[in-house]
Amino acid sequence: MEFLRPATWDEALAAKAEYPTALPISGGTDVMVEMNFDVHRPSAILDLNRIGDLATWSIDGDTVRLGAAVPYSRIIDELSGPLPGLALAAHTVGSPQIRNRGSVGGNLGAASPAGDSHPALLAAGRDVLVEAASVRGTRLIPIDDFYTGVKRNSLEADELIRAVHIPVADGPQQFSKIGTRNAMVIAVCAFGFALHPKSRTVGSGIGSAAPTPRRAVEAEEYLQGVLAERGLWESGDLLGAEVIQRFGELVRAAASPIDDVRGTADYRKHALAVMARRTLTWTWNDYSKQIRSAA
Repeated sequence: MEFLRPATWDEALAAKAEYPTALPISGGTDVMVEMNFDVHRPSAILDLNRIGDLATWSIDGDTVRLGAAVPYSRIIDELSGPLPGLALAAHTVGSPQIRNRGSVGGNLGAASPAGDSHPALLAAGRDVLVEAASVRGTRLIPIDDFYTGVKRNSLEADELIRAVHIPVADGPQQFSKIGTRNAMVIAVCAFGFALHPKSRTVGSGIGSAAPTPRRAVEAEEYLQGVLAERGLWESGDLLGAEVIQRFGELVRAAASPIDDVRGTADYRKHALAVMARRTLTWTWNDYSKQIRSAA
């Protein structure tokens, strides 16, 4: 097995071009587990830990550029304001040791349906972009086009993830996850939800209940219609039990889970409906308070 340790981003891209099957590693929280259990034995390892740019973030206007290797612990400590949904998801990742090493870039690279960051990224809006680079240049991949199958993504063989571009939250966001315990657990299912008052839209993200992370598109469209028709964006009035119930039903219908060792398909669908109702209630309560305080 080749071990490649570039010192700069250009060297990393050159190495990936020369060794397209090389497996990138930064935190290693997924890679090392698979290697230790002999699930994956790559021909080469591409160690990105010397490239400091990957562990930085910045805000330009209304967008956060999050370096691929910024660990979850820093997202919690430094970005809970601009990226509240992602910060909440980061809280549920593994243990403190894993949160100190794991990153959104690693989650995206693995593209597991159970990755904790995916529902939050989807809920953050359709303007979320994955910055992928190679010796051929850089491109921005919309998050909705990034996931192509179970543990598959739209990266080319010579590309590396450099950063993720995420809109700064302009409304409340939430994340909920079901697992067999409170820590060190892979999600049985997960749900991310966000209100986007500026665009009068809502965002959702379903995790661990389909071949890929996905949106509950019909649920989003239904809720957006209700909020617009009833003038609720302006008033912040109560949604009503029937709206919350219907939203949960549509989220449930959007999932296509399987039975596995972590849970049954029926349980996952039931749990998603419950999480959808709860996250909608929590975020709308927060939004209503903001409207009343601004009046």
